[in-house]
Amino acid sequence: MIAPRPYRIVPITVVVLLLEALAWGVGLVLWNVLEHRVPAFRLERPWVLWGLAAGPLLTALFLVDLVRRERALTRFAAPALAARISTPISSLRTTVRFLLLRHGLTFVVLALAGPQLGTRLEEVKAQGVDVVVALDVSNSMMAEDLAPNRMEVARRALEQLIDRMKGDRLGIVVFAGEPYVQLPLTADRSAARLFLGSIGPGMLSVQGTAVGAAIERAARCFPEKADAGRAIIVISDGESFEDDGEAAAQAAAEQGIVVHTVGMGSPQGSPIPERRNGTMLGFKKDRQGQTVMTKLNEDMLKRIAAAGKGAYVKATATDTGIQALVADLKKMDQREAGTYRYAGHEDRYQPVLALGCVMLLLGLLFGDRPLRFNLRLP
Repeated sequence: MIAPRPYRIVPITVVVLLLEALAWGVGLVLWNVLEHRVPAFRLERPWVLWGLAAGPLLTALFLVDLVRRERALTRFAAPALAARISTPISSLRTTVRFLLLRHGLTFVVLALAGPQLGTRLEEVKAQGVDVVVALDVSNSMMAEDLAPNRMEVARRALEQLIDRMKGDRLGIVVFAGEPYVQLPLTADRSAARLFLGSIGPGMLSVQGTAVGAAIERAARCFPEKADAGRAIIVISDGESFEDDGEAAAQAAAEQGIVVHTVGMGSPQGSPIPERRNGTMLGFKKDRQGQTVMTKLNEDMLKRIAAAGKGAYVKATATDTGIQALVADLKKMDQREAGTYRYAGHEDRYQPVLALGCVMLLLGLLFGDRPLRFNLRLP
């Protein structure tokens, strides 16, 4: 029907707002059902759903624009004259056109959020390098010349390494006066994260800093027949008085194992806090009653890295240096780490995206003028 006025503002507003409320109501009910009753349903990119907030905004802009057009035409001419000189406009087609565009956008946003339903088994061949981290857990690692202390920065470095290793295998050797294999080589990064919270000076009874023994033990963690893609990362303050870390690194390099080092602490040194149940008792003292100062031995760590044909990096409170070492690891010859099977999620965005695109296309092709049929009878 052609209205004497260009738009029927009140009916259009009522229909648009009712459908807007209905769409949100149905959407929220459906989301609640899928979230709590369908465990196999998930969204790959749930943050994209924030784009749905554009819908109510478009609805408000559409209604405001209709009022603006109506007022502009009213000021231009009287209603009777406007009906004669203006182009006829169908309120129904105008409303349908907007609803197609507005709700077509909703389906496109839902498709971009990546709806997934069900799972499938996939096999992938992983290629990477084998890395064993030799982590110093001696008492000197509790020094606070790196905030909050050397041990926490070392844990952060290990966590960053775990996050950046994709397709690589990781092992962990902790050491003080003697080494201990905390985690054999594995591609399971979640297993590596489980040990982060428990790593600390209290886990080994024999104190000291036996870097050489730790490198030797880490070298034995690699498969005997491996000929490429092997590296050891020593994270320590370098205060080693027990053995020859340089000779151990050279022996590892002769086996094709690269030895990198990460220095924890400052050359100026720091006292070692002593705590009991979280209460500060003072600082560690030697037999003469003097406060023990622990210093970063950069010279020794650099010599170990040079003997192991690796690199030395110094950690700070803001940069653990792991990023630079990861770049070096990626340049190494990679070996096939095995074939893994995992459950992948089935994408179900295709029908949602198709529906949204069809609605948008129809909305763009839909005009706001009334249909006229001119039938000529013979």
